[in-house]
Amino acid sequence: MQERPEIHQAIAALQRLTELFTLRRQQLAGDAGLTESQWRLLEEIAAESFMPSMFARRRDCTPAAISRGLRGLLERGWVTVEIASGDARQRRYRLTAEGRRVLERLRRGRERAIAAVWQGFDVAALRGFVGFASELADHLEEYAKQGGAARRAERARARRAEV
Repeated sequence: MQERPEIHQAIAALQRLTELFTLRRQQLAGDAGLTESQWRLLEEIAAESFMPSMFARRRDCTPAAISRGLRGLLERGWVTVEIASGDARQRRYRLTAEGRRVLERLRRGRERAIAAVWQGFDVAALRGFVGFASELADHLEEYAKQGGAARRAERARARRAEV
């Protein structure tokens, strides 16, 4: 393969962006007095289709970790829980007025940050970025699918070889 230093420069820039987005999200959460994972939980509960087990699967974490996070939100008075009507095994989580205020503070802080950082870019630059980022994401998704298929095929070949 031909050496292309701009590829490695682009990867380094993307890594830097990822780290900075993570840092900024942590700062926003901290400014509102919560963790990033608590922020995610609040957002999910606000959507009113929250199911702890599904959330744990999507986030690739344990149900116990989600339960700990929910307990923290309950203790702070940001969330209430009740038994779902029709199925006593299910719990229905809702934001309290204070939970909605915390989420609104987060949204306002996020909007201020977006305005401060993104408003200075012209429309063409933003459209170019969106196009490139979308195409890059498509390539990464396709590569990940192919990688998963290749790993499955390799395991199947290894199993057949064992027999």
